[in-house]
Amino acid sequence: MDHDGAVQRLTQYAAGGGCACKIPAGELEELLAGAGFATPGAPAADLLVGLETGDDAAVVRVDGGTALVSTADFFTPVVDDPRDWGRIAAANALSDVYAMGGLPVLALNLLCWPRDVLPYDLAREVLRGGAEVAARAGCHLAGGHSVTSPEPKYGMAVTGLADPDRLMRNDSGRAGLPLSLTKPLGLGVLNNRHKTTGDVFPQAIATMTALNAEAADAALAAGVRCATDVTGFGLLGHAYKLARASGVTAVIDAAAVPVLEGAREAVRAGFVPGGSRRNLEWVMPQAHVAGVDEDTMILLADAQTSGGLLIAGEIPGAPVIGELVARGPHSVVVRA
Repeated sequence: MDHDGAVQRLTQYAAGGGCACKIPAGELEELLAGAGFATPGAPAADLLVGLETGDDAAVVRVDGGTALVSTADFFTPVVDDPRDWGRIAAANALSDVYAMGGLPVLALNLLCWPRDVLPYDLAREVLRGGAEVAARAGCHLAGGHSVTSPEPKYGMAVTGLADPDRLMRNDSGRAGLPLSLTKPLGLGVLNNRHKTTGDVFPQAIATMTALNAEAADAALAAGVRCATDVTGFGLLGHAYKLARASGVTAVIDAAAVPVLEGAREAVRAGFVPGGSRRNLEWVMPQAHVAGVDEDTMILLADAQTSGGLLIAGEIPGAPVIGELVARGPHSVVVRA
């Protein structure tokens, strides 16, 4: 509540929402080009995954059989309920470790708060939500960092452990592998509708708070070595990055891609985040589209928050949505 007793909607205090508030992919690549991230004196062979392919996390070998996985992720409110926002942000941050085939072991809170505008009671609920998900993941949560900010933001820096010989990377795809997706799309448009209207979509919250731990375990058990999580750059954006890094073409069967209930209606009603449109604009020059309508293309490019894993392989319960083929004229092919 504010001082007049009105309910405070967290999404109204942020220009963007969730992973849709990311810097656009094309702009980010231009920003990072030539920025110089090499560490003087550090053995290059120990850095197993760095900046080169824009993978989900950095990975460093600490000894022969152990690798350290490190990531950070935070964003503005994607829902109005503070505890749900904390749960979603935590699940999203942990996902980067799962996407690499790692196990999260330690997380630190990252909190930006407009302390003169929003009460600390709301911030406390956000932190409680994050702690709840970290506990569910069996990941230690130990402090973190906070700053005053005009917009509320929350997330985590997460450290995990992995077997360096069983990493799942976005540059390990090869022609002939099927592509599977472990969560349905449509989170961006449903979250945008929630921000605009206040309507709550329990199916979206359940999807965003679900951990990718089981999917990652199943992928490792199946011998998968190529995967990425689908977040702010949408399915098409992340498929493009995977295909480009692996030197193959990703073929997406649009009709096979699962979509959340209500998402198509949200697109038709115009609740499309700017980030989703920017994703589509970024990928289209690298894509060939055959017989797929515009609304479906928006959903395929929809900016997801705490989305599923895109896996080069098959696992139980995850629909096959396409395949990797030998590199052709385009990095991505979308067919009806």
